[in-house]
This record gives sequence, C-alpha cells and structure tokens, in this order.
Amino acid sequence: MKTDGFVRVLWWKLVLIINLIDGKSMHEKDKHDVFSVDGVEGRNIELQCPITVPLSQVYMVLWFKDNAGIPLYSVDVRDKISRQPAHWSAPEVFGSRAKFNIDKSPASLLIKNLKRHDQGMYRCRIDFRTIQTQTYRYNLSVIVLPEQPVVLDRWGRHINGTKLGPKEEGDDVVITCRVSGGRPQPEVRWLINGVIVDDQYEQNSGDVIENRLLWPTIQRSDLNAIFTCQTMNTKLVEPKETSYVLDMHLKPLTIKVINPPSTLVADKRYEIVCQSTGSRPNAIITWYKGKRQMRRTKDEILDHNTTTSTLSFAPTTEDDGKTLTCRAENPNVNGLFLETDWKMNVVYPPMVTIQLGPTLVVDDIKEGDDVYFECHVRANPDWKKLQWFHNDILLQYNGSARIIQSGQSLVLQKVTKQSAGYYACSAINAEGETVSDQQYLRVKHVPVCATERLAGSVPVNGSELSGGNRNTILIGASRNENVEIPCHIFADPPARSFHWRFNNTAEILQVDAHRYTSQGNISILNYAPVTDQDYGTLTCWAVNEVGPQSQPCTFQLILADLPSPVSNCSLPNRTQQFAEIQCTPGYDGGLPQVFVLELISKRTGTRRFNFSNKNEPLFVLDRLEKLSALMTLENNSLSCVVYAINQKGRSTPVLIQDFEIGRIQPYRPATERRTDSVEWLPIAVGILLTVIILALSISTKTYLNRCFADASGWCCRGAAKRGDASDKSGEQQTKNVLLPDEYECGAHCLKLKNVQMLRRHSSRKKNCSKDSNDDEPEPDVIPAQFNMVSCTPLIATPQHSDTATREKDAQRYGGFASTPATYQMATADHPIVSTQDTLEYRTHGSIVGILPSTKAVPANAGPGSSELDINVIKDRLLTTRVPESCV
Repeated sequence: MKTDGFVRVLWWKLVLIINLIDGKSMHEKDKHDVFSVDGVEGRNIELQCPITVPLSQVYMVLWFKDNAGIPLYSVDVRDKISRQPAHWSAPEVFGSRAKFNIDKSPASLLIKNLKRHDQGMYRCRIDFRTIQTQTYRYNLSVIVLPEQPVVLDRWGRHINGTKLGPKEEGDDVVITCRVSGGRPQPEVRWLINGVIVDDQYEQNSGDVIENRLLWPTIQRSDLNAIFTCQTMNTKLVEPKETSYVLDMHLKPLTIKVINPPSTLVADKRYEIVCQSTGSRPNAIITWYKGKRQMRRTKDEILDHNTTTSTLSFAPTTEDDGKTLTCRAENPNVNGLFLETDWKMNVVYPPMVTIQLGPTLVVDDIKEGDDVYFECHVRANPDWKKLQWFHNDILLQYNGSARIIQSGQSLVLQKVTKQSAGYYACSAINAEGETVSDQQYLRVKHVPVCATERLAGSVPVNGSELSGGNRNTILIGASRNENVEIPCHIFADPPARSFHWRFNNTAEILQVDAHRYTSQGNISILNYAPVTDQDYGTLTCWAVNEVGPQSQPCTFQLILADLPSPVSNCSLPNRTQQFAEIQCTPGYDGGLPQVFVLELISKRTGTRRFNFSNKNEPLFVLDRLEKLSALMTLENNSLSCVVYAINQKGRSTPVLIQDFEIGRIQPYRPATERRTDSVEWLPIAVGILLTVIILALSISTKTYLNRCFADASGWCCRGAAKRGDASDKSGEQQTKNVLLPDEYECGAHCLKLKNVQMLRRHSSRKKNCSKDSNDDEPEPDVIPAQFNMVSCTPLIATPQHSDTATREKDAQRYGGFASTPATYQMATADHPIVSTQDTLEYRTHGSIVGILPSTKAVPANAGPGSSELDINVIKDRLLTTRVPESCV
C-alpha cells in the first residue's frame, strides 16, 4: 500500500512539473498585489490563501517561494470525497514546520519557528476544477530580535544581580547598556522608575549598540530607584530590558540620650538609653567615657532605620564631671557618624586622705617636736564638717594641750610619747561621712618602765601582785629558790642595753651582766636569794639611741611562803535560800592573798562550784533552795571548803562542817525494785490466786524493808561515830575541821571506809571466782551534772606537778581527784579562777545559774594510805552494788 501511495505522489509531481514546463494553464488568473508580512525569528506566522468557492471545486493548492517553479508545499484535494486532502511539504524548506489549514476561514499556511532564512517572496496558487486559478503573493520579512541588554559599570565590568550599588549620598551613577545583534537595528534607551531619561545610543562596532548613562549626585530620595536598560526593534514583541534597584548606605540623621538623670549616685547602677534614626543599614551605637569605650551595652532595632542602645554602668567618684558620649555610625559609610555628649554629675560621700606634713621626716620625730597633719578631702557636694581622731578617739580643739585645728590641718605642739599612735580625719557632706585611713605617728622617746606606760603592774612569772608603789612589783621568793624577774620596758627605738642594780639596807650592788639576758625591750634576771641580806630592791635601766631611762623599773623581793589557812569559819545567817559564810584570814605569807570557797561533791569528789573574794574570807550564797532540789534529784550532796591563795600557792583548805547542800538518797536493792514493778495478775486467774500472791508480796516486802533498815542504821551509826571522832581530834581553835592532807567529809568518809571493808571482802571472793558478779547489774550511779554561775573575778588554784601533791589532792576530794586546775594569773585587781572540771559564774558569791560539769577522773591514792583504799572503792563502785546512802 505504501508503495502505491509513493508512486501516486511521484506521478502527481511529474504532472506538475510538465505543467510548469508547458506554461501556465489557460485557466490561471494571476494576482499582482503583494502583501508585506513581518515575522519574528523563532515565532509563528500565518500566510493567508483564501478559498472563495466550495472546496469541492478546488483541485490543488500550491505554495512557491521567490521565483522557484517547484512548489515547496502542496495540498491535493481531488479525491477529498473518498479520502482526506494530501499535504506535502518540501523537507529541505519547511518540512514539518509548515501546515496548511484548508478548513480554516480564510485558509492559511502556518509556519512554525520562523527562521531568518525563511525570509522571501511567497506565492500561493489555487487550482480549481472549472474556474480560473487564483494566486496570492506575500513579502515575508523575518525580524531578528537583539540579545538581552547587558549593563556595565564605569570600569566596564558586568553588573551581576539586581542591585545597583550600594552607593553613598553624593555619588554619581555611571552605567552603560550594551546590546548585541538584531535585525533591523534595535533602539537602546535608559528609564528611571519607568520614565525615559536617555535614548541617545550609538553603534560601537559591528552589531553592538551602547547607551551610556550619567546620573550625578544621588540623594537620599534616590534610594530604591529602578534603573532600566531597554532595547527593541519591532512592536510585535515586548522590548527586552534589564533593571537594577539602586541600593544606598545612609548616615544617621538623629541621635539623642533619652531622659538622662540630673545626678548620679556613686557606685549605684544606672541604665541610660540612646536612640538613633535615619541610618541604612541600622546604625551601630557605641558609648564612650572620655576616650574609653563602654562595653556593657544592649542594642535593639525598633524599625528599619531606628536603633536604641542601653548602657548599664555604675559611675564612680572619678566620673564626676566627665563626659559620656553616645555615637551612632554606619560602618559602611566612612567618616559619617553622629554623636551626642552628656556631662555626668556624680554625687558621693567625701573621699578623705590624711598625710603627715610634707616638711616632716616620718622616722625622725622625737618628744618635744612640733607635728602637723593635712586632711585632703574630695567630695560632691562639698564637705560641711571636718573631725580628727587619735587612736579612734575624737580630738577636740585644746590650746592648753597644744592641739590646734586650723582649716584642714591638725597641729600638735611639743609632742610626747603619749602623742604616738594612729591619727585619722573624717569629713561629712549630704551623702554621708567618711573616715580616712589611719596615719601612724611615731614619736621616739627614752625607755620607760612598762608599769608606767600601762599605769599598773606587769605580770611576773605568770602572775603579778603589786605593792604600795604602783610602779613597784612585789616578788615573793623563798630561800634558795631561783626566780626569773623580767624587766619590761617601752622604748622607741628599742633598747640597746640593760643594766641591773641590787639595793638593800646595807649596800648597793651592780648586777653582773652574765646574770641576766636581754632581747629587744625585755631583760630577764635569774636571781636566787640565799640569806636575809639577799632580799631587797632590784632596779632595771635601759638605754636606747634617744637616751637612758629616767625612772628605773623597781622590783621588791621579799621572803614569802604559802598563806596560812583561814580560821573561825561560821554561818551567821543561814536559811533555805540564803547562806552567809565568814572566816578569819590567816597570815598571807608575805604576799597579797585571795580567798576562795569551793563546793565539793561528796560522792565524786569533784569541784562543782567556787567563789572568790580578794578582800576578806566572806561569802554570800543565795538560791540554795533551787540548788538543793536539783542536787537531790541528782542523788548528790555538796560540802564546803575555804582556802587562801597567793603567788606562791594555796593554803590548807578548811571544811565547813555545818554546811551541806542536798542529801544522798538511801539505797534500794534490786529485789525491792523488782517487787515494786510486779503487776497484778488478771482477775481471770481467780480471786484465791490473787490473794495468795498479794500475801506473799506483802510478806516479802516487809522482810526486805526490815533488813534494809538494819543496814542503813549501821551506816548512819558509823557516820555519827566518825563525826564525833573528827570533832574531838580538831587541832585548830575553831569549830571547823582543818585538813592538812585531805578534805574531811564528816560521816560520809566513814561510809566510804565501810564500803572499803565490803570491797576487800568482795575482792577476796572475786579471786576465787572471777565470774561471780557477772549477772549483777551496774551500780546505780548518778553523776553530778550541775555547776554554779556567777560573774565575780576569779583566781585559779595552782596546778601541782609532783606526785605527792596530786595524791594529796585526791585525798582532799574524798578519794576522787578532779582534773588539775589551770593556773592563770591576771592583774591583782582582776584575779581569775579557772578549772577544767567546772564552769561557774558568780556575783559576790550569789548562785545565779547551773551548768553541766565534766566527768570526775579517779586518782590513785598511795599504797600506804591509812584512811582509804581508793582502788578498792573505785572497783567496788564499778562492779558491785553498794547502798546509795553509803556511797
């Protein structure tokens, strides 16, 4: 079938060629009118060929180009009734790009994707069956569009993107639009915001056309202006154009500090706000204090050209009067910025400094020189009042004392060693008062004795007891006792040398240098009196670079010993709440003595309370009722002793027999306690069983109470006998008992001896069977937990280091030795009593409070003691039961 079609087409072509060769058909009617048609390269165009008769009368439609005799496109309509018209397009001309639409009115040839070589003269011929042939002519012009315009800067560089710039105010815009190609020659012009501003173009070379635009001195109003380069060579299509938006960097227009405070308080934090407008992009705000940039800022953008910056800072006193600058600038615009200044008014308390007169030499001021100080004050607001201080004491104007205040100066005339010390000045204004740092004034002077400097005595060997002359230190020493006598002086500069002198009624001797040592402002003399002639007065001198000491330090060395015990102690007044104890003082041992009253626990031997009196052995105790109740609850009682103490030690204590606080509760056996705890059996057991158990309980309790009554009576009788023996054996002319080696405790000690006998028996039994007491409960020991509180100055009991003394202390406290007291000495006007096992405060002997005490520490008595076996009592208390009335 395909072969037949091809043969048919070929046959028709041959026919057409023969017809062309033979000449025009006699029925052809030639049209001489030529129509001009413009087409755009790459676009479509239609060439009309109207058919004015019915299609059935049409024989063929042929298209020719220029003077060619061979058609480039044909339509065969001869067999349209039986089939569709046959279209043929010369492949070397249009090929598939051409299509004749015979059904359209008017019929036309559509040429797609027009090429520039398609330009020429086209002729359409319509052959009819019976009528004359018709012909239409078209002069087709193909328009070649120019290329897209290219914009170049003043240096001939291609501008990419869609922005022109950024530019700054006052700059010139110089740009060139370049267009290549195009037929016919295109036009090139510039438009700004759609308005033609330049249409003068010129041909550069070949088919290149350029238009150069100069837009001078752009302003802020030119921001975002649209610069468009446009080219066109036909109205069939829209012009080609390239547009750019003018971008500009703009400097800030305004800057201001918003509501700045009128005054600033030093060291108080503030937030200051600065605002700038008109910058593009938004301004960067910086703060400066003087030339130093402030860093603690926070920026905020309010809109496209408004920026605020908040500065947080705490002004100092140095900022008063300084200028705070807020600067807004566009970093893209060189040298274009705005700034505003604000002068700060900072108020603050006075700043005060003190300075010794600049004409004075600090280290060369001696007694008798004139000295002045200057007080430098800086304040806002100004200071109103100026004051001076010496060692933190306010100085007043005193012309007679040669203390003169003038303006901001202090003048000291004829200074003395008392003028030395720390000086300061203060200034006051509305913001407050400020005191300057202290300036030390050094006044060189000859050495003076420390007692003169302190208007009192200085401790000697850890203690001090002054005599009649307040500057004379009284020292007690026994024969052949080596004492160290320190000589304390005050001197500026320190002493260079010391020398000592001894004086008695017979002679005055210089002390050899090897007998004493010197270091700084102290010299220590080692002295051991042997005979009565070795007691007398020792004097000490020092010399420094200013001169020798004018008045020596004096030490009175006397023969001294322990004080004698007090005597004739009595209780003039005694009630349940009040007790007054008065004794007669003994010989003071040659040294001032202090009297001490102590309350001793009869059970543990610990010192529970003590009181002191530096004048006489008179003590007043109150609130005894409360103390007695507390001590009874603690199953304890207190005995009272009085002794004297001086620099050498303490006297033998005296026991006040008729004075006692609290009572020891009788001992109750464990069987009785268990009986008391028996409860009745339930009624369900039966009334008969209940009666039997009750009868047995009553009989058992009666029997045990009878045995306990016999035992208690034995202990009490023994105590009474012991008390009588003690009264008969007293050696002093007093109703009190003098204990040279131990504290007598009346009937209580006899009870302890009976315990000793029981303990010895128990010890022998224990040797036979070590586990005989394993099932027995621990003894019912209630430790003392109360101390007295008072506020009278105290003096401590000396601490004994030798073994014999410790044994005596153990015996004095009823066989139990408390921790030795720490020996502390202060001035004679303020004696101190301090112990490690008690903590008491007292006001003239009044009992005002109770504090817990420490646990008593047992002390070992000597093996040859005829009174008590301390170890036996200790072991017995810890391992066996002893009736509490005997403990």
